[in-house]
Amino acid sequence: MSTAIKQQKEFEMLMKAYEKAGGNVSKFLDKRVASLIISGRKIVGLNGVKGVEIFPEELSDGVRAKIVVKKDTVLETPIHICTGYLEKQGIQRVIFEIEIQENSQVKFVAHCTFPWAEKFTHDALSIVSIGRNAKMYYSDEHYHSNTGSITLKTTTRAKIAEKGLFVNNFTLTKTRVGKLILDAEAELDDQSTADLTAKVRAIENDQVAIREKLRLLGKYSNGIAKTTVVALDKAKVRVVNEAYGIGSYSKAHIRCDEVTKGEDVDVSTVPILKVLNDLSELTHEASIGRVNAAQLQTLMSKGLSEEEATDLIISGLLK
Repeated sequence: MSTAIKQQKEFEMLMKAYEKAGGNVSKFLDKRVASLIISGRKIVGLNGVKGVEIFPEELSDGVRAKIVVKKDTVLETPIHICTGYLEKQGIQRVIFEIEIQENSQVKFVAHCTFPWAEKFTHDALSIVSIGRNAKMYYSDEHYHSNTGSITLKTTTRAKIAEKGLFVNNFTLTKTRVGKLILDAEAELDDQSTADLTAKVRAIENDQVAIREKLRLLGKYSNGIAKTTVVALDKAKVRVVNEAYGIGSYSKAHIRCDEVTKGEDVDVSTVPILKVLNDLSELTHEASIGRVNAAQLQTLMSKGLSEEEATDLIISGLLK
């Protein structure tokens, strides 16, 4: 499948917005790189490579795409996905059905760019199937407008077969959140692994609700769910991390770190651990509060103001 670029003007506008947010446009023009570019409900760019099949479909309010990585395929370069919306108002629904077949290994780099959106909802569903001994890494980074009026709903449902690996990283730290509802769930078979990570910076009156869930069905399956949120000003944050130990010798660890700054922040974290097999082992750790005092004092002793030191610590947490 060769590169196809439709709606050239819209493609160029989206790429300019993406590049301004820090993205590398050249990857979407490289025929050696599999890519999918979505603007609103239109597919404006598409490229496939050997071992990867992409079947996109335009919907009335968004796009559905099935992505298949064929058996025994190992990609040296990531699959790039850019999802954007160039209007001020509206809704965009995106459905990805991703199948990673046996013994394959692939990385995805996904960016969502909504530079001018004011009253806008982005509703994304990812249904992921990872075959035996296959590995999938998914990096999802968001760039919103600074209006704080975007609603982002992102749902992931992943099933990982025997000895499979699923690594999912969600990042929204460079612009306003608006309202975020993140719901990620992984089901693990024998000796499989899942790593769910979310990093979010919420400011002003942003609202964040995060739920990450691990279902350890198989023997020796293991997983980790990590959430880091910086909540400033009047931000409201709710985090629920869940782990269910069902398979023999399954292990999971959940961790939530929430850093607060501002008298009106409202944050909470709820760990849920449930052992249904006495050979399973589940652990958790959580922290909520201001930046580490010892780190703050160390940086201030080097000449930084309290504000500068606080910003540096927060930047380090969200990297």
